[in-house]
Amino acid sequence: MNCFSPGIRTLALATIALVLPSAVPESRAQATSAPVAEIVLTIDPTQSQVHFTVDSTLHTVHGTFALKSGTLHFDPETGKAGGDIIVIATSGESGNGSRDKRMHKEILETEKYPEVVFHAAHIEGKVSPNGSSDVKLAGTMSIHGADHALTATVHADLKGDHWTGTSTFDVPYIQWGIKDPSNFLLKVQPVVSVTLEMSGPIQPSK
Repeated sequence: MNCFSPGIRTLALATIALVLPSAVPESRAQATSAPVAEIVLTIDPTQSQVHFTVDSTLHTVHGTFALKSGTLHFDPETGKAGGDIIVIATSGESGNGSRDKRMHKEILETEKYPEVVFHAAHIEGKVSPNGSSDVKLAGTMSIHGADHALTATVHADLKGDHWTGTSTFDVPYIQWGIKDPSNFLLKVQPVVSVTLEMSGPIQPSK
């Protein structure tokens, strides 16, 4: 037997109807988290450098290239990335004048192609906003007039408003259409090992 009169039941149902609409949006608002800010890393060319190594039948060649500029920006949640790292191709040197002259004139043709550019596209793995991380950075390298897909391993260390990073990757230059420097006396390996040392400020996201 229902002990409540029809008037009381109607009042109770009306009260519940008024309360529920306001409670549901509040719970949804609490469940929705604020968007994660994009991380922007700038490369200081004065504190960064490209190191390369290539083996041959006579010796191992070590050399360097200077950077012109660089900025990487990415979403730490989705891994979507962008930005360019620009290397001054004409700055390449290996400590041997005649070898470097041939590298610039015949191999890399740096007068015609004075820059090498890496265009970032995606980060595989999570970058810690404060500490060390090991990830992979995928993108496209524009070198010697052509674009090539490239994925590099990156060790990054973010602290406060500054960061440092080391990236390593291989460049199969002959496969990419760059001239083979080998001759009948010297056999040069078809892959160059590259290490990119980076350092610079962390910029506020826009």
